[in-house]
Amino acid sequence: MPPGSSRYWSWLFAAPESRAALLGVYALVAEWRALIDPSTEMAVARLKLGWWQEEMQRLAAGRPVHPISVYLAGLKGAAAADFSPLMQAVEAAEAHLQGAPLERGADLEAHSWPLWGEPLMQAARLAAPDFDAASVRGCGQALAAADYLSRAIDDYGREARRGRVSFAVDELLAAGIENADLCAVDPPARLQDYLERSRRRTRDYFALAARTLPAAQASAQRHLLVLAALGAARMDRPKPASARWRLQDMLLSWSTARRANR
Repeated sequence: MPPGSSRYWSWLFAAPESRAALLGVYALVAEWRALIDPSTEMAVARLKLGWWQEEMQRLAAGRPVHPISVYLAGLKGAAAADFSPLMQAVEAAEAHLQGAPLERGADLEAHSWPLWGEPLMQAARLAAPDFDAASVRGCGQALAAADYLSRAIDDYGREARRGRVSFAVDELLAAGIENADLCAVDPPARLQDYLERSRRRTRDYFALAARTLPAAQASAQRHLLVLAALGAARMDRPKPASARWRLQDMLLSWSTARRANR
């Protein structure tokens, strides 16, 4: 969790009983995201993701070997936990690495859920096995979709130069956007318009995540509200972010968590 990142602030201001599980789950997701980053060599990423698939099977069977997995298996309540859903996250990372596209914009939520939504649910299950999964899932689903879009907006050019398309194919075709447009240093007007629509859609998903979480779950799951608040704020901010923005992130995270705790 890099200091100043959304995950860092969400962990810092999370409910005390959630922090240990969040730490382990965020560490896992960071490992997988590093492997599917366009800067990672394809053969190395494929080999390591294959190992992680096996490791998640070992974790589900109670025989992990990686330090992160061992940490998760040692958490209170982990003995009764089902870690098998995390295998979906590794499979989603593998599919992204292989260039499996998001063919339709209508499938965004289902496409984005395994890599980010399911790990968030796993952290919630570890922190409180009796939590209301149905009421939290809607928030996690909106966060997963927002996270996918925000990363696509940031990395679409690097992804395209590696032969991968992050945005929905049907939306790109409808907007008349071609591969050359995605690779261009200066995006053409039609791509700029599409990016702005995607930013608005991302902000809407972050706002939906905050609205969807029931009040009864707000205190225990306040890290989700922090993620939503920071995500929405960062969609409106110029880049690169400065120290001033990091201070504002801290204040926004603190105030969001404080309201949720009340």
